[in-house]
Amino acid sequence: MKIGAHLSIAGGYHKALERVNDIGGNCLQIFSASPRGWNRAVLTDEAKQLFIETKKKLGIDAVFFHASYLINLADEGRIGDESKKSLIAELNVASQLGVVGSIVHTGSFKGSLPAIWDVSQDKKYSVLINNIHEVLTSTPQDTFLILENAGNKKIGQNIDELASIIRDVDNERLKICLDTCHLFSAGYALSTQKKLGDFLTEFDKKIGLKKLIVLHINDSRDPFDSGRDRHENIGVGTLSMEPFKLLVHDKRTCNLPFIIETPGFDGKGPDKKNIDILKSLV
Repeated sequence: MKIGAHLSIAGGYHKALERVNDIGGNCLQIFSASPRGWNRAVLTDEAKQLFIETKKKLGIDAVFFHASYLINLADEGRIGDESKKSLIAELNVASQLGVVGSIVHTGSFKGSLPAIWDVSQDKKYSVLINNIHEVLTSTPQDTFLILENAGNKKIGQNIDELASIIRDVDNERLKICLDTCHLFSAGYALSTQKKLGDFLTEFDKKIGLKKLIVLHINDSRDPFDSGRDRHENIGVGTLSMEPFKLLVHDKRTCNLPFIIETPGFDGKGPDKKNIDILKSLV
């Protein structure tokens, strides 16, 4: 089973591989550059070689980038342009490193939210779809653009919205990442086998389980259906342990990479204790 974490790239991309191995992980998520600016990843031949060699030595084959927090693919101005440039640069680096792809928070519509699962001709929605098309047509075919389900009333907060985007982009390289905290925040209960089964059946019908390629495994600090998406350490938040137990055993999800983005029991980010808790459920 693949269980890993989002970790720092301080000292180089290869150091993140060593860090996740040190805490018992066998898959990884990293930023390609600072997530709070429009910095582009700079890949030297030495950094590329070190990463590829370390990846092979440690046997870590599932590595993902997480895109900048500034990304907004629904913006038709400067932010939208910078978002596209950032993702295009990132996916080009991903191809060189053998990274699966880039997980992205799609963004938000300015002002009122169009009902994008009903009104697909809305101008704001068209901007979103066209920008995603441009990213995919400008990047290597061996990489994926991976949409994460959103929290805080952003685009993709529910399955219908994600399904509309997947349908209207219609590209095999557009995939999905589901975050347990964000699902809980949006009112999706996964706390029993039936509830999880019903959710996965709905997802498969509307999107297709083949589109789901990675899970973010996070507990929540906030109540169910709160619209808030603050992450908590596994087992000490409001989700309870049951959804995590079910996900690691369900045949539809157990073979996916599980990436934790928790605050850490020492407050320093994803840690061995969180990973060990997940492993204990397997």
